[in-house]
Amino acid sequence: MARFDFADIPPMPQRVRRSAFSPFLYRYRNLIERFFNKLKHFRAVATRYDKREDNVLASVQLASIRIWLRHNESVT
Repeated sequence: MARFDFADIPPMPQRVRRSAFSPFLYRYRNLIERFFNKLKHFRAVATRYDKREDNVLASVQLASIRIWLRHNESVT
């Protein structure tokens, strides 16, 4: 697995030794975190209502499709 030497969060401005920061990685990390937050709004996914992993995967996929459809909904 590849390991990045960049921090995913910006360093504090008062720090003497600042670590490397990638705005590109930070942007996509933020998108992923916001997606997981939206995914947790679905009760079956948040509480892991189903115990079998194939059912959990199906629940996550259905919730993801609903999020995607809501995002790409036509406004006309």
